[in-house]
Amino acid sequence: MPSTQAVPVTLAEIARIAGVGRAAVSNWRRRHDTFPERIGGTDASPQFSLTEAEGWLRANNKLKEAGGRELLWPRFEALGSRDEAGLAIAEAGRRMRGGRARAMDPPLSPDAQELVGEAARLGRREGPKETFDFLLQRWLDAHVRQISTTPPPLAALMAEIALRVRTNRSGNRMTVLDPACGTGHLLAAAAEAYSSRPVELLGCEQDPALAALAAARLAADSEPDGGTAEIRAGNSLLADPFNGVTADVVLCNPPFNERDWGYEELATDPRWTHGLPPRTEPELAWVQHVLAHLTPGGAAVVLMPPAVASRKAGRRIRSALLRTGTLRAVIALPPGSAQPHSVSLQLWVLRSGDAPNGGDDVTLIDSTRAGRAGARETGSPDWEALGEFVRTVLDAIDPELPSTAMPPGAARVSLIDLLDDEVDLTPGRYVSSTDQDTQPELADSWQEFTALLSSLQQTGRALADLDVTGEGGRNAATTVGDLARAGALTLTGGQQPPDGAVQKESPTTGGVPLLTVPDLLMDTGPSGWLSTADAAVVAEPGDVVVAGVARAFSAWVHQGPPTALGPQLYALSVVPDMLDAHFLAGCLRAPSNGRQAGTHASSSSRVDVRRLHVLQLPLEDQRQYSEAFRTVKEFHSLLSQLNGLGTGLVNNLSDRLVTGRLPAAR
Repeated sequence: MPSTQAVPVTLAEIARIAGVGRAAVSNWRRRHDTFPERIGGTDASPQFSLTEAEGWLRANNKLKEAGGRELLWPRFEALGSRDEAGLAIAEAGRRMRGGRARAMDPPLSPDAQELVGEAARLGRREGPKETFDFLLQRWLDAHVRQISTTPPPLAALMAEIALRVRTNRSGNRMTVLDPACGTGHLLAAAAEAYSSRPVELLGCEQDPALAALAAARLAADSEPDGGTAEIRAGNSLLADPFNGVTADVVLCNPPFNERDWGYEELATDPRWTHGLPPRTEPELAWVQHVLAHLTPGGAAVVLMPPAVASRKAGRRIRSALLRTGTLRAVIALPPGSAQPHSVSLQLWVLRSGDAPNGGDDVTLIDSTRAGRAGARETGSPDWEALGEFVRTVLDAIDPELPSTAMPPGAARVSLIDLLDDEVDLTPGRYVSSTDQDTQPELADSWQEFTALLSSLQQTGRALADLDVTGEGGRNAATTVGDLARAGALTLTGGQQPPDGAVQKESPTTGGVPLLTVPDLLMDTGPSGWLSTADAAVVAEPGDVVVAGVARAFSAWVHQGPPTALGPQLYALSVVPDMLDAHFLAGCLRAPSNGRQAGTHASSSSRVDVRRLHVLQLPLEDQRQYSEAFRTVKEFHSLLSQLNGLGTGLVNNLSDRLVTGRLPAAR
């Protein structure tokens, strides 16, 4: 499917099309004179014509089987507009399933219309769902900072909770509503969770591109079982397109912290049966909007920021939700469950109408520690453990099941204890963190500590066995500057972005994260974004990055996505036949190397990267040193992990001891 336009692609994108690593493409470029010439970008991050790259890959039999989808995505991205690319993907998804071409509002450009037709034909050949899901995910990945989605495991958990909590279980057909549906993650989870019966999926989304994508996605999910899906574009709070419609289940991940949500326009709205939401509490407006759509006995699960459970401004509405028995549970989730990932978000579980024993108590669940193992290793919770914990709690409070003891980490709290001057619904206030660590869990922590200690000892022995007593200086050393002049590497220094160029979120037309020295000092990772045009120096996977300032001096092989570098950060792109990247990084990050290349002794001094020394060794010997450097780095990583786990154990044991947990002496 050759392209008819000069769409630019990077080495990383060519690697994805070919199904290889970026280093392999760099090698092809160096070895083959016929490799396409650069059409843009920089020396460190060159761009090539997609048409020429595709032609070269085909001519050299290097195009993988799934390359058709990979070839499509750069062309969607090159449309230049987030919305047009999203609308084009949505229309392509609709046509893949047999829909005819139709006029769209806003209309698609001729390039987009042509691309939609090609994508639809490819989808019918290679699978409509697989092709559409691929394009949708790529689009979401490209705009991850602008679009907040509900992770599929969390969406599945929310759908399951609502199904367990609702009491209106008569009838074969079920209606599910999401009033802020985005691209339909929650509705898709509901379609799967409730697949044993026909489901009517209703969604509202004020962003037209997201609404179109959700409609295309859900059409196929609802049809096989006799269900239906209807997505309408609009603002649910200001102009509800489903006004008067009720649902058995409502799932919602509303926008957080919006101040312009319609406070003045909606001051007398009949939905505010529990009180007018304060201007600073838009989340409580969404809660009452959700309740207005529930049938009696219907259930809703809403993802909320934790501050809503305790802010003074929302105290009166929280009190009303408790007194009417509408709020049935609050579940504190582990950090990393959804955006923003650094916050422990909460699920508010609501039930309307005929809730039995509605005004007696509320279940508060602190699951922040239930999925902690996964969060430590991957940045996201252990969803299996988290789901099992929540299910155990729900079973304990289900009136249709035999009564069981509430597991550690959850409590049924009476309204008398909650309806005080603060009406604070934060689960951690009523559930002791030490209650959640049973003896087996503590034993698991000690087992992990022992395993880490064993790995540390094993790695330490490997390092102790290294014979480093030989006479130093026998091998000649060179400098980074000399290596650059010899063509063994390319050295580029990061630059200060233009005024106003740094953005908190990814630009609408694509961009790269920006890494700066303050980010390294705070250990936060990239904290800003630049458009591709403003990113002067970009570190690609496999490049060696050096922080050229004494207080943050380090060197490492970059493994993440392409990242723009700020001042005093340097990208070193090596020629693989001459230099091993891990060997180079190991040589450069030696503290003595940084000291001798520094301009003076203070912590704010700069390190002259060109003066940093590198051993002159044959490539085979470099790889031997590279393994040793990797082992040293692994040793340092294990030390950090052991310190973190050990500190947690010390704090946990101290908390348990101070509550008198030791058995009484006999």
